[in-house]
Amino acid sequence: MDDASDALAYHRQGKPGKISITPTKPLHTMRDLSLAYTPGVAEPVLRIADDPNAAYEYTAKGNLVAIVTNGTAILGLGNRGALAAKPVMEGKAVLFKKFAGIDAMDIEIASEDPRVVIETVAALEPTFGGINLEDIRAPDCFEIEQQLRARMNIPVFHDDQHGTAVVVGAALQNALLLAKKSMHDVTVVINGAGAAGLAIAAFLLELGVAKERLLVCDTRGVMYEGREEHMNVYKNRFAVSTRARFLSDALRGADVFVGVSAPNILTPEMLLAMADRPVIFAMANPIPEIPYALALATRSDAIVATGRSDEPNQVNNVLCFPFIFRGALDVRASTINQEMKVAASTAIAELAREDVPQDIKEIYGIADLAFGPRYILPKPFDHRLLTRVAPAVAKAAIESGVARLKIDLDRYSESVGNFLS
Repeated sequence: MDDASDALAYHRQGKPGKISITPTKPLHTMRDLSLAYTPGVAEPVLRIADDPNAAYEYTAKGNLVAIVTNGTAILGLGNRGALAAKPVMEGKAVLFKKFAGIDAMDIEIASEDPRVVIETVAALEPTFGGINLEDIRAPDCFEIEQQLRARMNIPVFHDDQHGTAVVVGAALQNALLLAKKSMHDVTVVINGAGAAGLAIAAFLLELGVAKERLLVCDTRGVMYEGREEHMNVYKNRFAVSTRARFLSDALRGADVFVGVSAPNILTPEMLLAMADRPVIFAMANPIPEIPYALALATRSDAIVATGRSDEPNQVNNVLCFPFIFRGALDVRASTINQEMKVAASTAIAELAREDVPQDIKEIYGIADLAFGPRYILPKPFDHRLLTRVAPAVAKAAIESGVARLKIDLDRYSESVGNFLS
């Protein structure tokens, strides 16, 4: 059976789709029924009417995330519509549950109008503890997230932007450590100025990359000061004073290439023009900007990552989004801010430097899995991600003042793994 047939059979077998709803309370007797529904349900209704925060005690709100899309930018497949996006959103729900014990519900909105998406999602605030925006095209996704963050008092997180940025940030921290370079001194070239590219640019500035050393390219070339063609308010933030006009110009002497763009756009000639010990993150999927093997054959001193699961150093958002939401939900954060994202990125980077447990090595069939050029990020099935990243996010939320529930962080670090039991 080929891959396409395998995928279709996987989604169709048994109950179609990948998610279902499971009761969390007994429902075996007449008394159970009277407590679960009428008349017993009136009691929590009255409590919540008096105190909205009681919803976190008496309902699933505090462990429920909405995964919202309109299907205008489905992971590498483009605009296929809201209904066609449903398998992806169900898949995201499975990842939330598998890796962080979070219940998630997919919401597909049949409109390409950002105003409709904003009004629809804003009206859902009573139901959910957090909103995960997904597969919404740029620049609509920027407006939608900004408006929802301003209007809603629960975390709103566009994973295509910030999840990608957090994991890239973690990978870059470790790659530069191995290359013996500092974040402030490197020249970084980002190819791709959509949702992920611009979010990565913003996050790398937060991590210490100097603005004048950060060059962003789109399909028209380098985004430089004074350029008017194919620019907008979101791109203008990253326009810099430079004579470079094309990707090949920007890469001369550069230390870091981050690709969220198109297959095979980074040539060996461009790679040879980069600085010593270059860092190459070629994340176009399924075909990267340069194949992993070709990059290393061209520059044996390079540290290379891709978006592919069959190569070392996969940049995968599942390393962060379940755990960011876990930490945010557990302190009832009103938002996911920069401090929380930086904390997540740093925790992921630090975990990769630790010794890898034997069971993780066995899952991946790699006996010598250890921090180095071929291992700069933890593996997705590393169970320690939950116990390291979620507490770091919760701590940052408390310290930055967006947490509405103060918790004992030491006790939380020890118990957060119970969500998977």
